[in-house]
Amino acid sequence: MTAEQGTRPAPASAPARHVDPRLLRAFLAVAEELHFTRAAARMYVAQQALSRDVRRLERELGVELFSRTTRQVTLTADGERLVPYARRALEAQDDLVAAFTGAARPLLVDLNSPGLFFGRVLERARELAPECELMARFESGLTGAAAEMTAGRLDVSFGRYAGLDPAVRARLAQQPVRYEPMAVLLPSGHPLTELDAVPLDALAGETVYAGAGNPRTLEWTDLAHRLFEGRGIEVAPPAPLAVGAEEFGRLMAKKRNPALVVVGFPAMPGAELRPLVDPVPLSPVSLVWRKGLIHPGVTALREAAAELAAEEGWLRKPSNGWVPAKDALIMMSQN
Repeated sequence: MTAEQGTRPAPASAPARHVDPRLLRAFLAVAEELHFTRAAARMYVAQQALSRDVRRLERELGVELFSRTTRQVTLTADGERLVPYARRALEAQDDLVAAFTGAARPLLVDLNSPGLFFGRVLERARELAPECELMARFESGLTGAAAEMTAGRLDVSFGRYAGLDPAVRARLAQQPVRYEPMAVLLPSGHPLTELDAVPLDALAGETVYAGAGNPRTLEWTDLAHRLFEGRGIEVAPPAPLAVGAEEFGRLMAKKRNPALVVVGFPAMPGAELRPLVDPVPLSPVSLVWRKGLIHPGVTALREAAAELAAEEGWLRKPSNGWVPAKDALIMMSQN
């Protein structure tokens, strides 16, 4: 028997009937950090105590969860298998505690970027549930936000739900909020700035920036590809990720590529926004949250989104509107 074999947990004589949530939290901390010292610091416990909890969990489950060497820690196949179960179990426990305690924990709400209409939904929700703490976050893209939600680090976001991977959608719930008209952001001096609205066909021959290469906005780049297909419009190749209005404006001035945006996109230095027409392309936006999440803030956000959508006709499609077929099906099935 090798030394490594000698440290392996003995098989459990019977399936574990109860797993202490503390052990699952210890396991997830190590699984995410892949480093016992960093995981212990994150959990505010001694490293020895964290290691002891992980070993206890391994004994109770009768499996080895981590492969440990002096240089690195990696998940075993059983460890990989446990991660989603552990996350769901802890999410359910957190939701249960929040539902039956006097004050719900703060709800983390992603607004994508400052200045978009999502902020109005958040403000209305705060009016509807003043006792709740709804904290804004800015994740810039539903694909990135979805990863944060499924990992339990974010609660709610907005965006194009149909653009997510089906396996990710299965772990999230959604409520249609708006068909947002799309626009083009043009560098100052571009010939198309002379128009009040830009016909889609007028972009033929242009190379338009749509977030290609940004792993957090895959759903937006996919929407652009669907919109431009067969129209002679190219999606611009990946560019350095610009953070903030000033950097985005500087990059636009340098590259001189128009950018695909929505009509509510905030003003950018050195650029002019024009709505797209003939047809009017629509960005289908949903309120998205982690499936099974029970929190009064989610209820308030859903009510706020429904109220604003009804008051301002956010879910009415114009007769000349364009939206991908699969998006239309998903939006209609929940509307």
